[in-house]
Amino acid sequence: MATTRDPERTRQALLDCALRLALERGLAGLSLQQVARAAGVTKGGLFHHFASRDALLEAMARDFLDRLDAEIDARLAADPAREGRFTRAYVAAMLGGEVLGEAAPFAAPALAMLAEPGLREVWSGWIAGRLARHADTDGGTRLAMIRLAADGAWLAHVTDASQGPSARESLAELLRMSSPG
Repeated sequence: MATTRDPERTRQALLDCALRLALERGLAGLSLQQVARAAGVTKGGLFHHFASRDALLEAMARDFLDRLDAEIDARLAADPAREGRFTRAYVAAMLGGEVLGEAAPFAAPALAMLAEPGLREVWSGWIAGRLARHADTDGGTRLAMIRLAADGAWLAHVTDASQGPSARESLAELLRMSSPG
């Protein structure tokens, strides 16, 4: 249960409960009252942190991107090859990582970013910023196509629509394709 004595802890508890409920019921079934109750705060307490359902969804999306950023940054730091480094980190996070990989704990907010116009802008801004930051190592059509293939493989995996290779097989092949030389 959250405590109002630590606002950041309460805010994170609300986000964690919203994520859990979104995974269980989908975003359409996510109500602010349920989130508040699950976090052990009043609905007014929830509104202290998030002015609306849209604000909560945007915060969930940003929390997801913060976690994805941390995972990608750790992978970047561990990759000695400069060319395609961001692409490999992105592919590994999408198909084998803790945030989006096999267990897909953030599937609901990730999918919501595709469906909700305001959240699409959050995603577009994030990916544009990342691509700009890594333009010197990850520019060009080949690496862009590899990232897009990872997006498609991830979507097929979380929607159980894949008739092709498993997420692990896709990960291995896309990593091989993005390696220099």
